[in-house]
Amino acid sequence: KDLCLDAVDSHALASFWGRAMGRTVEDTNDGGYAVKPAAEAGEHMWVDPVPEPRSVKTRVHLDLRLPDADPAPLIEAGALLVSEPAGEQRWWVLADPDGNLFCAMPPAPPEWGAPAVEVPTPFELVVDCADAATIARWWAERTGGEAHTREGSPYWWIQGAEGFPFYAWVFNEVPEPKTVKNLMHWDVSLAPGAQTPAALVDAGATMLREPDDEIRWWVLADPEGNEFCAFLPD
Repeated sequence: KDLCLDAVDSHALASFWGRAMGRTVEDTNDGGYAVKPAAEAGEHMWVDPVPEPRSVKTRVHLDLRLPDADPAPLIEAGALLVSEPAGEQRWWVLADPDGNLFCAMPPAPPEWGAPAVEVPTPFELVVDCADAATIARWWAERTGGEAHTREGSPYWWIQGAEGFPFYAWVFNEVPEPKTVKNLMHWDVSLAPGAQTPAALVDAGATMLREPDDEIRWWVLADPEGNEFCAFLPD
């Protein structure tokens, strides 16, 4: 459905992502901001204020496709360059003003048939995890996508997930465990006709918070503890 990013300074972070992706930013009048989608069918990025600063490496991040092999527009927008392409790493690693890491990829080779982009554009959502095969298959089953991997690879990816706005949803196996709340998370819409996320809980998700006087959605965690929100169908 959408992406959400927590920040101590929600205005500064939303402004950066708006500049970086050439998108409009709107005040939500509750301390947060909405980075509007590039197209009507695209995803919102909601940037919400939280009191706790980022304390560990980002476990959920975006990969952006660049219009050319130059991350300068992202740096001019306020990103910090962390590392450049070297060896098998063909991309730049950057950090946004809140210290959240993200990757910037050069244009795809013509033989891939990928559409060219005019501004830095998200094309993958990447999640660090303990067991890439299991969690990728779990989300693929929930969303109607297909999980794939390559022999010897530490990551799996999902394509064809219902409503997923990017090229791929990647689960990258890492040795370090999850210790704190993810500062970036995804929202999902429940299946048509569903009135509760009971099917998600039955499949192994954990209920963290139910709708109350402050929120109209459910907050859950997947089997690896990644927080996500579930909304009634539009």
